[in-house]
Amino acid sequence: MSEAQMKVKKELLLDGLDCANCAMKIENGVKKVEGVSSCTVNFATKTLVLETTSGQDELVVSKAKKKVNSLEPHIRVIDKSGLKSRNTQTNDHAEGHAHDHDHGDVNTKRTLTRIMISAILAAVGVFGPLTGFWELALFVIAYIIVGGDIVLRAAKNIVRGQVFDENFLMTIATLGAFAIQEYPEGVAVMLFYQVGEMFQGMAVNRSRKSISALMDIRPDYANLKVGGETKRVTPEEVKIGDVIVVRPGERVPLDGVVIEGNSAMDTSALTGESVPREVEAGNDVLSGFINKNGVLLVEVTKEFGESTVSKILDLVQNASNKKAPTENFITKFARYYTPVVVIVAVLLAVVPPLFISGATFSDWMYRALVFLVISCPCALVVSIPLGFFGGIGASSKKGVLVKGSNYLEALNDVKYVVFDKTGTLTKGVFTVTKVHTSSDISKDELLKIAAHAEMHSTHPIAESIRAAYGQELREDMLEGYNEIAGHGIQVQYNGKEVLAGNAKLMTRENIAFTEPKELGTLVHVAIDREYAGYIVIADEVKEDSAEAIRSLKELGIKKTVMLTGDSRAVGEAVGRQLNLDEVHAELLPQHKVEEIEKLDKQKSPNEKIIFVGDGINDTPVLARADIGVAMGGLGSDAAIEAADIVIMTDETSKLPSAIRIAKRTRRIVWQNIVFALGVKAIFLILGAFGIATMWEAVFSDVGVTILAVLNSIRVLKTDSIS
Repeated sequence: MSEAQMKVKKELLLDGLDCANCAMKIENGVKKVEGVSSCTVNFATKTLVLETTSGQDELVVSKAKKKVNSLEPHIRVIDKSGLKSRNTQTNDHAEGHAHDHDHGDVNTKRTLTRIMISAILAAVGVFGPLTGFWELALFVIAYIIVGGDIVLRAAKNIVRGQVFDENFLMTIATLGAFAIQEYPEGVAVMLFYQVGEMFQGMAVNRSRKSISALMDIRPDYANLKVGGETKRVTPEEVKIGDVIVVRPGERVPLDGVVIEGNSAMDTSALTGESVPREVEAGNDVLSGFINKNGVLLVEVTKEFGESTVSKILDLVQNASNKKAPTENFITKFARYYTPVVVIVAVLLAVVPPLFISGATFSDWMYRALVFLVISCPCALVVSIPLGFFGGIGASSKKGVLVKGSNYLEALNDVKYVVFDKTGTLTKGVFTVTKVHTSSDISKDELLKIAAHAEMHSTHPIAESIRAAYGQELREDMLEGYNEIAGHGIQVQYNGKEVLAGNAKLMTRENIAFTEPKELGTLVHVAIDREYAGYIVIADEVKEDSAEAIRSLKELGIKKTVMLTGDSRAVGEAVGRQLNLDEVHAELLPQHKVEEIEKLDKQKSPNEKIIFVGDGINDTPVLARADIGVAMGGLGSDAAIEAADIVIMTDETSKLPSAIRIAKRTRRIVWQNIVFALGVKAIFLILGAFGIATMWEAVFSDVGVTILAVLNSIRVLKTDSIS
């Protein structure tokens, strides 16, 4: 067994994780646990995913839980392995939250009560007649009520060797204020900090709920038909072959096939399309569809864990585990930034009083404390993961599954888009596009004769001719049916000899005809040895393909390329119709990879290549491109597995929408980065020169974080993105 086969992934839910710095500490800590080969903490979904070796997974998970509890005792660790992803909203109000960053209703009320009591005591201390010991005692009590938990947590973290976090910074800053006898300011700063943290937690939870609501496609129940009765059960209880009832207004809970009834289905939750889809007996329906009117009986074809809605939720909710380069940069930046600022603060407190005439230690100590408060990088480490997660959620709402934040960010740098033809730019279905007659016979009669001649053929060309005729075929009118391999059909139809096939059949039977210059596959028809005409069968270009190519060029794509195994004439005709920059035809799969490699040599290192294919035949090319996009269709397992991005509607025009969402996401993320660092830089300078007080310092920390988180929520607005 190979090493790759022996690797197993385990998912742990971190109940109570609402602090980005805590998430960073947990990820770094669990990575060091023996037996863990990789670990990521998804702050947006409160999930830890670790990879270990099969056989020792239970031991490793046990060690990981202990590590999490030692780092952050307030977090309750729940093993999710083996369970499919559920809506993250179900975890928002779990019990056991004891961290000031976790702001469920109970904790918010508790925090608010502490803030109010402390504020009243501090007000009495400021405006009351107390002096000396009693004044100090009152401020100390007020301080302990509002900030005792932070001081305690800072002390525990120092014992564990985790010094540089927001608890340490606030503790040192406020205790320092007491040391220089600035009692009111020490309490006030801790009050302001707790108020800011409360609002920050509420903003984070609001963002999470907005994203969860955007992807809320998980069915809550299934109506299982048992005998003559209907029983409401969870989707996980339903087995393959069971029959379920889907009533008007209900969400289809599992993939299946309609066995009775007809209705219009709202597929927008999966595809982003508002136009209902009509279904009847024999049609497939997928979990996540919403039944608009009729009652349907559906025979289940997949268990819930394998159903479309389950796979989509799993992909989207875990996409943030593949972190974007910007996220990784900010994580590393925060790791070094805070210690550097702490060292600068120490130097700021000690050096000036020694070398500047008239400088007092208390004055520079105060400036150093302000410096410490400002240094916390919460705004960055909280808002950036939420921004990318929101972008992934917005894409899924548009019918585009992005399987990682890294792929979402990479879409910004795409300059070359390469398409497969069949099933991507064209419908992949052969249809009759033209009927031409060379005698007195009508077009309808020629099509009728050809359809009867092709009655017993299973070839796709024959199927398209029968579909174009669209009427019942009478077998009693046929005699002497003979299929000539590689040529066509010879048959007696209504007493007349009919030949239907390619040009080789006409030549073989010495039928005089002129080869027309038509694009597509030609079926020639001769009646009683006289040429009657031909039928053109072609793969039609999708309605939105031209719009997609035009939109991509408007977005700054340098080159659009089509790779196809079809004939050069057909490929070039499609290329001209869609205004593609390059067309390469008559290619085998390995030749497509070679064409991608040629493009790779032309582009600059920062530019990306997308390949868009059907996700089944084009797996090697999908893997070779920087970003593989599968025209997945609804429920296409192979496509979902093969690609980095899946377009669930098979519409090429969804690709420009995904790029626009990616650009919007990066713009908002960088707004947060520039805003947070800019405000901090200003306040660091003001603090160093003694202009900014601790009040302004706390605002620059928690205030900026709240604004950045609220800005991240704007990613979810997809109304203006077509």
